[in-house]
Amino acid sequence: MVQIKEFRIVMPMSMEEYEIGLSYTIMKMEQQNTNSKEGVEVVQQVPFEDEKLGKGQFTSKAYHLQSKIPSWMKGFASASALTVHEESWCAFPKSRTVIKCPLFSKCSLTIDTVNRPDNGCSENVHNLSSEQLAAREVEIIDIASMSRDYWSKVIGAPKVDLTTFKSQRTERGPLLKGWMDSCRPVMTTYKLVIMDAPIWGLGERLEDCVIAGERALFLACNRLCFAWIDEWYGMTVEQIREMERQTDMLLKKTLKKAGSKHEGKKKTLKDEIAAVGSCT
Repeated sequence: MVQIKEFRIVMPMSMEEYEIGLSYTIMKMEQQNTNSKEGVEVVQQVPFEDEKLGKGQFTSKAYHLQSKIPSWMKGFASASALTVHEESWCAFPKSRTVIKCPLFSKCSLTIDTVNRPDNGCSENVHNLSSEQLAAREVEIIDIASMSRDYWSKVIGAPKVDLTTFKSQRTERGPLLKGWMDSCRPVMTTYKLVIMDAPIWGLGERLEDCVIAGERALFLACNRLCFAWIDEWYGMTVEQIREMERQTDMLLKKTLKKAGSKHEGKKKTLKDEIAAVGSCT
């Protein structure tokens, strides 16, 4: 059975700020989850133009994150079969992401995203049919909430408490009860997850597992986007695109490293990118 779940994540920032902040957050999370044994491989990044989405950037990635795969799934598949392939067409404020896994070739997972300058009150931003609306389940995610489910532990959910956090550069926060109704600026990212796993005896369990994983990822990513606001606030789109190019090089370099460990002062994403840039 096809599952349709819409997640609405309200953010205490403007649309323009979110475009920058989300890109920075994704880059930093990928860098933190990549080492000599596993991680994120950026396969391709090129401009695209589409009648529905408009002009934007196409990105193809491969996720070699076998350590984060549930144990029950590892029992009947090789590591290579569990590599996740992602294709994303991003034309802010809209995007579409298609995720595939060789082991589950019959399954389909799409994530359609629409960003709006509101607090999650838009009811059909994805222009769903009456049948789809009847099947859709909606959940509003509060980034100030803490989650302790299985996937949050696997992803490494951020421990920052946004109910006490206050940005030094923007003076936004803390996010107290009712903040989504009173916060300015404010915007919402509407993520429509459609999952179909037509596998007898396993399909429903797999669909529930994947959707729960996506929810945990959405929460962690957007929590960090606000928690790291003082790192990316004031950056331009041009600066972000250059960081993406340098991050691509950094990830490829890290995945190719021998398994040696380095100790010393912990580096920021900008420090790591600067080091790679000096070698080019």
